[in-house]
Amino acid sequence: MHILLIHQAFAALDDPGGTRHHELARHLVDFGHQVTIIASPVSYLTGTAKARIRWKDRQVDERGVEIIRAYTLPALHRSFVWRVFSFLSFMVSSFLIGLSVKKVDLVWGTTPPIFQGVTAWMLARLKRVPFLFEVRDLWPAFAIAVGVLKNRTLICLSGWLEKFIYRRADHIVVNSPGFIEHVKLRGGKQIDLIPNGADPEMFDPQLGGEDFRNQHNLGMDFVVLYAGAHGLSNDLGVVLEAAELLKTDKGLRFVLVGDGKEKPALMNQAGSRNLTNVLFLPPAPKTEMPQVLAGADACIAILKPIKLYKTTYPNKVFDYMAAGKAVLLVIDGVVRELVEQAGAGIFVEPGNPAALASAVRQLMQNPGDAEKMGQAGRFYIENMFSRTQIASQFNLLLESLWRKNG
Repeated sequence: MHILLIHQAFAALDDPGGTRHHELARHLVDFGHQVTIIASPVSYLTGTAKARIRWKDRQVDERGVEIIRAYTLPALHRSFVWRVFSFLSFMVSSFLIGLSVKKVDLVWGTTPPIFQGVTAWMLARLKRVPFLFEVRDLWPAFAIAVGVLKNRTLICLSGWLEKFIYRRADHIVVNSPGFIEHVKLRGGKQIDLIPNGADPEMFDPQLGGEDFRNQHNLGMDFVVLYAGAHGLSNDLGVVLEAAELLKTDKGLRFVLVGDGKEKPALMNQAGSRNLTNVLFLPPAPKTEMPQVLAGADACIAILKPIKLYKTTYPNKVFDYMAAGKAVLLVIDGVVRELVEQAGAGIFVEPGNPAALASAVRQLMQNPGDAEKMGQAGRFYIENMFSRTQIASQFNLLLESLWRKNG
């Protein structure tokens, strides 16, 4: 089967960001399928491109996954309007390039951003093959909740587009159980859960992280690490407030790895508060994350205290657990249930820097407890959320769709 994935925010293993799709694609190739991915050359995390942006760049990775980079306006970290122009530019370029991809058996679209779902739907209909739509973000609901999308006309149009795609998808997959009800209420019918997870083989809990610690002069400090986007939704101001409350605690460092629109403001805020216990580092590709996470004693996953965020299964939580690190979970809802069931960390009330500071101090004073939580999280990923198991489940779904169409 030849699977065509349309994915503007796709990150390869040598890129910073979530690599769920590259990992799944490599497994699908191992199952005997051909996978072509049309992606953007502009990083969704950093807003920049690794090389000069061309109309079309093609590469094939060592496992046989074909990745075609389609022209995209490099404006992701500008205003909301410019972001929409960036999305529309990819929607057009990916559609035109997708027309030239031959002998496709299934088209796989994903959100965010939702505009590429239109491209995937049109290509699937023109090629007369099944259209699988993957929901990884409740857009526009999240954008409205966080205050990014305010214009009533745009809200109405976005809601219409969301329902349009849900109703026309031959099958829908979601990466969190919290998304299912939302999708059903907006017209989705055939819905399956293909959750986020992690590849335990990518991470070695026995790594000491000495290289990472030495490189950044962390010594024997207790390191609390955040890895990921520095955006509006990530509420990293709360982490800085917690760091300020812990300024007098010796031997403690907060390390924030990643990039995003809010990073310059966060760095200025840390500087103005003289937070010498906070270190900002650039984003790291997934291939380097095992060493980065090995250098941490505990890891933070955080989102704003918004009701809708209770529906999410953030990628980083699974990576933290796979790396054998205790999770400081500043997110309520379905992922809290998962972490607590695994015994993999401590839940912290979102939006509460004092509660986060207290949880950090608790783990710092009881490093043995942090180690046990990390071991429990690793065990849970190996047995319940390994990428191999999830890829096998996904493969069965894709083959079923293919057979129905044949």
